[in-house]
Amino acid sequence: MVKSMSGLSREFIIHPGETLKEVLEERGMSQKELALRTGVTEPYISSMVNCQKAISVTFAKKLEYVLGIDASFWINLQANYDKEQADFEDINKISGEELEILKKLNSIIKHLKQRGFLDPEVYGAMLVIQLRTLLNVSSLKRIPEVSQAGAYRLVMTTSVDPYVLFTWLRMCDLITDNQQIEQELDIDKLKRKISLLKELMFEDVARIQTQLKTYLAECGIKFSIVKHFRGAPVQGVIKKNDDGTLSLLMTIRRKFADVFWFTFFHEIGHIINGDIKDKLIDYEFTKGEVEDKADEFAANTLINVKEYDNFVEKGNFSLPCIKRFCAEQNIPPYILIGRLQRDDRLKYYQYSSEKVRYELGEPII
Repeated sequence: MVKSMSGLSREFIIHPGETLKEVLEERGMSQKELALRTGVTEPYISSMVNCQKAISVTFAKKLEYVLGIDASFWINLQANYDKEQADFEDINKISGEELEILKKLNSIIKHLKQRGFLDPEVYGAMLVIQLRTLLNVSSLKRIPEVSQAGAYRLVMTTSVDPYVLFTWLRMCDLITDNQQIEQELDIDKLKRKISLLKELMFEDVARIQTQLKTYLAECGIKFSIVKHFRGAPVQGVIKKNDDGTLSLLMTIRRKFADVFWFTFFHEIGHIINGDIKDKLIDYEFTKGEVEDKADEFAANTLINVKEYDNFVEKGNFSLPCIKRFCAEQNIPPYILIGRLQRDDRLKYYQYSSEKVRYELGEPII
């Protein structure tokens, strides 16, 4: 995915006039003769072979007639030279402000390099160039404006860094672009998969990622768990794709299993509730009716609402009672403990030994 940028040292940028000079020498043709045959002045030819004048499309056609070398050869030589010149000038004009932005993005840049989205050996000005290409902006300074004008409208709070968030969201796009699934989104099939998805709560963490990806692909959903970064307080992103699929990307910030599954079914709730018009960025601090309904879906999917209310009404939150209830409901104890803690029925330090933490390592892409 990384594109190499070579020829950016001034001595390696070859003017097409140098090639023309070599051809003339090989054929024993003087500059004066070339001028006569092409109908231009000798000084005109001299300025070209001395790298002072560009080879125009019109002159390239004349060279095709006189030298028998296709005009496209000379046109491409000139285009490559112009591009390399522009790259050279671009690199040498990169502002200190853009280099400072690199510092803000240091952590996520390291991750992008590990993923192969950026050249691991590139730093400084060359890294700015690669990052501009990756993020599709002409200058990193444009990111806040592009974010506000585009589909990824930013919610500006003290916890959000617009540069980190914009780069993180672009990384999510790149990850799902690499996934190919044949099934278009099928909500009914997703609903039928809920019981299978819940069974994964008992599984080893290594299997969870693989199976989630498989089950959701069968429903037309591309799934990945993506590394989170300070400045991008997002718990999930859901996006409609042009091929009729959805993309669902999640982060694991606190690493507690109960939080992961609640967040997961919260995002599934958004999908089933029809909340995805184009894309939905689920910030950790987002509030509102849509979020409340997704929360309700997650809570009721994880634990039967009537059974939970009956359990709470009895008021016995001892560990044996919790385990007995969970065995009856076929859910892990950490799910109920997490729910009771969120509902202020338990303190967050209670039954900490029963809480499960996920160390998911490198996300699957």
